[in-house]
Amino acid sequence: MRMTTAMTGLLLMASALSARADNMWTAGERHGTTIVASASVRDAQHRDTLRYTVWYPAPAASGETALTIGPPAAPLFDVGRSAKDAPVVGERLPTLLLSHGNGGSARMMGWLGTALARAGYLVIAVDHPGNNGADEMTLPGSMLSWLRADDLRAALAAVQADPILGPHVDPGRLGVVGFSAGGYTALLAAGARPDLQRLLAFCRAHPDDGVCRPQQEAATHTMEARQAAAASPALSPWVAHANDARPIPGVRAVFLLAPAIVQAFAPEQLSSLRQPVSIVLGEADAVAPPQSNGEAAQALIPGAVLMRLPEVGHYDFLAACAPAGLQRLPELCTSRKPKVDTHAQVVDAAVRFFADALQ
Repeated sequence: MRMTTAMTGLLLMASALSARADNMWTAGERHGTTIVASASVRDAQHRDTLRYTVWYPAPAASGETALTIGPPAAPLFDVGRSAKDAPVVGERLPTLLLSHGNGGSARMMGWLGTALARAGYLVIAVDHPGNNGADEMTLPGSMLSWLRADDLRAALAAVQADPILGPHVDPGRLGVVGFSAGGYTALLAAGARPDLQRLLAFCRAHPDDGVCRPQQEAATHTMEARQAAAASPALSPWVAHANDARPIPGVRAVFLLAPAIVQAFAPEQLSSLRQPVSIVLGEADAVAPPQSNGEAAQALIPGAVLMRLPEVGHYDFLAACAPAGLQRLPELCTSRKPKVDTHAQVVDAAVRFFADALQ
């Protein structure tokens, strides 16, 4: 009997949820690099390479090891567990591109990436050059934010060309996930065209908005510093293309987690999106205020679904803090609500959303 697309999607969803419940799969992990020309402008050491991490379903017997961030003897964050270089389970897998927030990293979002892998997804996450916590943060890395979509496109192409991972990528079932500035990146990947002047005008009118204030990850990267750098000979050629469209072909679904920089999109750009969009935000978020970001996006994107999490702040969507992190990074680790509960809600929402949207 020929199976319909709808039946296939329902079977995928049932299989994914069953695998999560029965621990049929572990999370495999592989790493790679590729070349991105703009990386050399953003990276502190002027390297033109882009690092990426891929999580995917692996056999249950694969040996998982702890994923942490920080000194091995006293890690700051407990990300979860994965099985490095384990075999891939399945043939063509629904594929998700994952973009971290300002100063974050692929590994920082590993709590979500590994959970999605165990649910049957192949997840491609990147370290955005000059704007990640593993390298030195740079002003170009912060301000040339529209180039983040190019990073996702390059990582996807590299994984598709990989002899081990490539055969498992399903370009017909492609989604994108973005946290904070990664939410802005995800909207770019979905086809929304940015408008830098619109963002600058918003920040002139609302200088105290969380998106307009310097972030603690890079306190010197003020709006004034960014504007001065934009006029420099080194960066002006890149800034000239700030408003270019940067869609990634084939993106069928968008999951936004505490999205930021939504003010960079004109209303018609968001209202023209046709992919299913799911937005999760914390009601206590002062970094990407819901009213001017997630709620504004939901009001404009046709059919967008919004989930509000009470008492959840912006940094609750980072990896869980280890004891050393609780002591050294209270601004990132203090939560009104246990992160484990917040993470569980996000994972459940993402799995259900993509199981329906990518069937």
